[in-house]
Amino acid sequence: MIAATRSLEELCINSIRFLAVDAVEKAKSGHPGLPMGAAPMAFVLWDKFMRFNPKNPKWFNRDRFILSAGHGSMLHYALLYLTGYDSVTIDDIKEFRQWGSKTPGHPENFETDGIEVTTGPLGQGIANGVGLALAEAHLAAKFNKPDATIVDHYTYVILGDGCNMEGVASEACSIAGHWGLGKLIALYDDNHISIDGSTDVAFTEDVSKRFEAYGWHVLHVENGNTDLVAIAEAIEKAKQVTDKPTMIKVTTTIGYGSPNRQNTAGIHGAALGAEEIALTRQNLGWEYEPFVIPENVLTHMGKSIDRGVDHESQWNLTLNDYKAKYPLEAAEFERYMSGRLPENWTQVLPSFTPEEAGLSTRKYSANMLNYLSPVLPELLGGSADLTHSNLTELKNSGDFQKGQYENRNVHFGVREHAMGAICNGIALHNSGLIPYCATFLIFTDYVRASIRLSALSQAGVIWVTTHDSIGQGEDGPTHQPVETVMSLRAIPTLTVIRPADGNECSGAYKIAIENAQSNLPTLLVLTRQNVPNLAGTSIEGVDKGAYTILDCDGEPDIILMGTGSEVSLCVSAAEQLSNMSKKVRVVSMPCWEKFEAQNAAYKESVLPKAVTKRLSVEAGISLGWTKYVGTEGDTISIDSFGASAPGKVCMEKFGFTIENVIAKAKMLLG
Repeated sequence: MIAATRSLEELCINSIRFLAVDAVEKAKSGHPGLPMGAAPMAFVLWDKFMRFNPKNPKWFNRDRFILSAGHGSMLHYALLYLTGYDSVTIDDIKEFRQWGSKTPGHPENFETDGIEVTTGPLGQGIANGVGLALAEAHLAAKFNKPDATIVDHYTYVILGDGCNMEGVASEACSIAGHWGLGKLIALYDDNHISIDGSTDVAFTEDVSKRFEAYGWHVLHVENGNTDLVAIAEAIEKAKQVTDKPTMIKVTTTIGYGSPNRQNTAGIHGAALGAEEIALTRQNLGWEYEPFVIPENVLTHMGKSIDRGVDHESQWNLTLNDYKAKYPLEAAEFERYMSGRLPENWTQVLPSFTPEEAGLSTRKYSANMLNYLSPVLPELLGGSADLTHSNLTELKNSGDFQKGQYENRNVHFGVREHAMGAICNGIALHNSGLIPYCATFLIFTDYVRASIRLSALSQAGVIWVTTHDSIGQGEDGPTHQPVETVMSLRAIPTLTVIRPADGNECSGAYKIAIENAQSNLPTLLVLTRQNVPNLAGTSIEGVDKGAYTILDCDGEPDIILMGTGSEVSLCVSAAEQLSNMSKKVRVVSMPCWEKFEAQNAAYKESVLPKAVTKRLSVEAGISLGWTKYVGTEGDTISIDSFGASAPGKVCMEKFGFTIENVIAKAKMLLG
């Protein structure tokens, strides 16, 4: 009986391997080596430990699985197919890496049910996993009761040598150890091969000691190729340690079973070819044609369906018991799960008049967070060691720390890259949480990969960035973003908002929260310096992206348009130009993406084609503004690096003054 079971296990493992081999061969593209080597650990994990329901991939209390080494995506697709997910059929596997398929080259959560996060760049997946584990810990602390546990699941990650070389993984695993996230278990596919060959050429550190230093529980499976018992025992031991995340180093052979190419870089990212596949089939005793899976394998691994239905049914009974005992908490839990926002939450967003003293938009942002925090308990986040510069502290909550997971102020330390990826993981937990994270605008260069993946993977993260221009002053050009805003506007589906005053900050947060509910990211660009509250700005106007805040009678001679702190320069200049008998319209453009989404009639009402004299004012590069100023317009911009000086001096020296706006406008008007 034991031999028969082992034989069936080997068939299951080889089914995973050959689905990967055959799919990559048919596509003539892909990475067969990792699936062939990691198949045993993946099989043991999915067959013996993970709780999931293939017929309801979004069941809340499922264990989360992430293939951080996303290039080995066929490992994940094979598991989804064999365990009965409807999202991946054998025909989908045959269409691996093809147009419109559900099996793209790297796992994409928005394409394929059963994929939790989008893992492309190495290291992102393990960092996302920290976010998923954080979300579980927070929700468990918030909702679980001594006699009713409704939040109780693990986050499992398979990562490779490449992930462990990437800095984002180091940042994320460091903070995960600090937080003691015991429901996070990472299996490290220790195969010693990367694209350049043996990892000895660049990677010789003791990874286990590094993770021990991070505060992780560390185990080692010396024979990950065939010792299934050792793999299972290691996962079981990992689950018994509840106050630390666990890293299980599983030593494997990349491309296991390929007689001539296993344990070489050649099998990392290329098809084996017909001759080597035939030899591999012979070597592993695989007598089946391409894409053919033995019936007993499908029967055995298909048992995941019945197990999944049972797991979810048992959880539903627990949830019903919870509802009976704790109706208020249950109602809030179900609101979170539905992603529904509380009624009338927007009523806490204030409006401002010109008579009220102006603040910096980072201070308005701080106020918005604290107006929203009591009515949106799902809002949580923090900054990369810049809490008192970004002003992101929630006054009604303590700090999220080990053993204090119910709190909502998250200190990420100086780890911008990991901060972003962790927040993506929180958002992709799909439990109604709204994460925000903050840094200086210039340091979005450090976190850009995570921002891009936030947009790509539909993660509703709010990115709070401050110190948005040369106006931040003395720290100098290393800290003064000039090209940054425009580069962020280039990211598809990312909503970038640079508010001009308090009203526009209210409008920006309204959009950001609504976007988060719709699984879309928003990036806020905020000043260090104070700005006046302007007549004509409004919450509703921000939602249009661009709108008229000061107008003239009849058709304007010239349109002045600006964003952020520069809008006030346009208003003051327009008032003086009006005294010179010039007809001037001022347009605030806090969000290009929102403006582009408006219909043609609205765009024409704001920027009529007949008015060709236009001047944009933004303390950043001129690139992109031609779209709005046209060939007869001009920009006041900065196409060089900044300088170290007080902010007001920098603004004056680079031409961001009322006098220069007037001079440029008069020149355009002839």
